[in-house]
Amino acid sequence: MSKRALVLVDIQNDYFEGGDWPVHKMEDAAANAARLLEAARANGELVVHVRHEIPSQDAPFFRPGSDGAQHHRSVAPQAGESVILKHKANSFQDTSLKEDLDAAGVTDVVICGAMSQMCIDATTRAAADFGYAVTVVEDACGAKEASFGGVDLDAQQVHAAFMAPLAMSYAKVVTADAFLAEG
Repeated sequence: MSKRALVLVDIQNDYFEGGDWPVHKMEDAAANAARLLEAARANGELVVHVRHEIPSQDAPFFRPGSDGAQHHRSVAPQAGESVILKHKANSFQDTSLKEDLDAAGVTDVVICGAMSQMCIDATTRAAADFGYAVTVVEDACGAKEASFGGVDLDAQQVHAAFMAPLAMSYAKVVTADAFLAEG
């Protein structure tokens, strides 16, 4: 029998308007993540909040101890919910995430948060590599515009460019409405 956990990755103040590293449509992504969180709580599922700090006061965002590095109020942890502090893009790297999921008997993980092209991608691939059945709720994830090799991509292009390969090989990629309709 499968057991599911919701993993909310880096839904932190710096990614919102007024923060130090705003992500495209982060309010919308957080609203969908809040819907997932409400459902997970109602179903008694394990909820894991992952929070990123870049270990330098000179970091462009997520500086240790800053308001920007704190969880956004829309998905704030409740007493008894797991909170993982990480310092790398992959939420499993140098954290207790895998041990916590395994100790709870989790077989299926649902991932949402930010940024699609960094921490969501790295965490999803690692979860799949560890053998979990992975679902990414794509409209509960936020991406940021990017440039490489003289090519400028808007946030929607970046998001699609990362969701497509995740859907191809690593995860079931769905919308919040579709996920919640499945129960």
